[in-house]
Amino acid sequence: MRGVNRITLVGNLGDVPEVRSLESNLKVARCKLATTEVFRNKSGETSSNTQWHTVLFYNSLAELAASYLQKGHLIYVEGKIRYRTYENQASITCYVTEILAESFIMLNKPGK
Repeated sequence: MRGVNRITLVGNLGDVPEVRSLESNLKVARCKLATTEVFRNKSGETSSNTQWHTVLFYNSLAELAASYLQKGHLIYVEGKIRYRTYENQASITCYVTEILAESFIMLNKPGK
């Protein structure tokens, strides 16, 4: 049996996508996406919890993201989760969780 690695997020961009060119002309755009859950706490007050996600767009999707996405835009993203580790300059192991976007839809009204 095969596994499924699939994620769907709807949230607001925390910054403008930053585009870089990697080896062999591979383009990647990186940005932060905030998803906020709103709920009532035990005392009946409205509370919220915001999670920040690092989203990566590759190749033509990176170019589209760089051309059209702006800070604050509400977007729908489909993709998969990638976990990786690396050692920083102090030889400390760092853990990274990223969303590899396979598609996105802008949910803002035109002109917003």
